[in-house]
Amino acid sequence: MSTTPPPPSALTGTPRPVKPEPPSEDGAFGWLRALGPRGRRAFGGAFGGYALDSYDYFTLPLTMVALSAYFGLNSGQTGLLTTVTLIVSAVGGALADRVGRVKALLLTVITYAVFTVACGFAPNYETLLVFRALQGLGFGGEWAVGAILVAEYAGAKHRGRTLGAVQSAWAVGWALAVIVYTAVFSLVDGDLAWRVMFWTGALPALLVVWVRRSVQDAPEAAAAREESASKGSFAAIFRPSRAGSPGLLRTTLFAVLLSTGVQGGYYTLATWVPTYLKSERDLSVVGTGGYLTFLISGAFLGYLTGGYLTDLLGRRRNIWLFALLSAVCIVAYTNIPSGANTLVLVLGFPLGFCMSAIFSGFGSYLSELYPTAVRGTGQGFTYNTGRAVGAVFPTTVGFLADSWGVGGALVFGAIGYGLAALALLGLPETRGKELE
Repeated sequence: MSTTPPPPSALTGTPRPVKPEPPSEDGAFGWLRALGPRGRRAFGGAFGGYALDSYDYFTLPLTMVALSAYFGLNSGQTGLLTTVTLIVSAVGGALADRVGRVKALLLTVITYAVFTVACGFAPNYETLLVFRALQGLGFGGEWAVGAILVAEYAGAKHRGRTLGAVQSAWAVGWALAVIVYTAVFSLVDGDLAWRVMFWTGALPALLVVWVRRSVQDAPEAAAAREESASKGSFAAIFRPSRAGSPGLLRTTLFAVLLSTGVQGGYYTLATWVPTYLKSERDLSVVGTGGYLTFLISGAFLGYLTGGYLTDLLGRRRNIWLFALLSAVCIVAYTNIPSGANTLVLVLGFPLGFCMSAIFSGFGSYLSELYPTAVRGTGQGFTYNTGRAVGAVFPTTVGFLADSWGVGGALVFGAIGYGLAALALLGLPETRGKELE
């Protein structure tokens, strides 16, 4: 007969503790539950940082007409304000590999907030140009840092839609900027209203306090990064392939071309559509805000839908699909006959949808192309260099606008989407890849 005593629960009648089931990854928000508590806080920090990054960016395009009148600028000079922001943004990404994701996120948010507010105090065009360039340091680093932070918490199954949800924060910040713009320019004289818009760029300070207390780097990725001798190395992302060593040079060059094309097309539209609506469609401040609402609503749904499709179709197919559709939408939107403003309103939705859906796969795709030790460097460099080179597009539109009109010059943005499709020929598919 066995002498083994029965378990305590058998003597007392107390039920054995049941191990809790892991959270379900099914359903519309399965991707969010799968992140876990720490991952959801990281998602909140990245989402908030990117929304406010967007808000601070759009203070310029929305105030361009008032700025031009105040300083007596031509279209080329106003386009240059966007260009310097995007060019300087190219240097903000490697910091995430050197000091960690969360610390880099804090530094980038503080930087873009401080210099956005400073723009509101600019006494002349030259000073505004310098402040806007310095704002680009934070603007360039924030997206790459936030996307990597969340990607390192997300599993391969849901990474596309998780990063697509982070991207949707851009539309939220854009919408907030339009709401504030409509209120400020309706209540304040134009010569002061543009300054007030820049001063509201202090909002991100509230996010910094919360991120500092609540968000942490993904533990496994942080440990892998600290153990690597090549963390944050620019040389590593330009190392060519050798026998037995794949190298990253090819990946970096084609990823830069991809980023240049997509962002050249996007920032052409983001910079010049508000001016196009006011100067060529003769819309008021409130009217412009209403038309942009359709564009932004399409953008928000595009980010979420593109995130889902990038997991379903794959990274490359998603980008190919929306590169084609974005180019078609630009041509259609800018060739609407005079007086058909209802059609401008309706077509704003698919335009915003397509030009945003193409971005949804970027966070997951670039994260999967680079190993942990140089993920921040690789993703930050390729994304922000694409921004910098793509910045030529808004400036070119500015110079062409004087002879072609803003609507005619906007078609130039379609060329960017052609470059993006071409770049995919040199990049692999990464759907389902676990981060190294």
